[in-house]
Amino acid sequence: MNARAPEGYDPRAFEPFAVTVDLAVFTVRGSRLHVLLVERGEEPYKGCWALPGGFVLPRESAESAARRELAEETGLTENAVSAFHLEQLRTYSEPDRDPRMRVVSVAYAALVPDLPEPRGGGDAASARWWDATAPGPLAFDHDRILADAHDRIGARLEYSCLATAFCPPEFTLGELQQVYETVWGVELDRPNFRRKVLTTPGFVQAVEGAPRRTGGRGKPAALYRAGVATTLHPPLLRPEGRST
Repeated sequence: MNARAPEGYDPRAFEPFAVTVDLAVFTVRGSRLHVLLVERGEEPYKGCWALPGGFVLPRESAESAARRELAEETGLTENAVSAFHLEQLRTYSEPDRDPRMRVVSVAYAALVPDLPEPRGGGDAASARWWDATAPGPLAFDHDRILADAHDRIGARLEYSCLATAFCPPEFTLGELQQVYETVWGVELDRPNFRRKVLTTPGFVQAVEGAPRRTGGRGKPAALYRAGVATTLHPPLLRPEGRST
């Protein structure tokens, strides 16, 4: 049932504005953190790189718009996009953030396992994965959104078991540590990391009787799989003085 405007209400008394969505989608590729960017095919900022996103339609929620725009602008399948866990980051509402009109954007962040190369679609000329540490100047205020999203994703690794999703089904603790180092941009102490992981209930589970493989140096490494926990108690905090 649609709600009706109260008697005497005149929507023309208020200046219209648009609502958009922007998405910062991260993945780990080749031991580096990458972010998904699209090349704008239309003005403003035609030819510039930006986060995927677009306008929210009148009968559409912000999250539905985010998933639709992500599929349209990257060529990813609807099934692939529907599987993403999108975390609402914050709302960006500076009056002059878009030269076309007053635009308020709801931003989302996601950290997903490695995906195939995207392709442009909709109003995006092309799409590709960029090194998240050096994407170059982005359109609109997307540099700020990207920095905020990077920090949020780093915080998620402190309190959730998300990092195991970026490892093979059976992985070494060294591979798990590499995910944390890639996202956080720091080098972690190996013995300390191992101790924290193994003493956190439900974080990882040892693979009994599995073959052991050599990681390139030293003795063969034991294999683990993701445990039953979804949150970390206690959290696995980044070192003090870190930067992301």
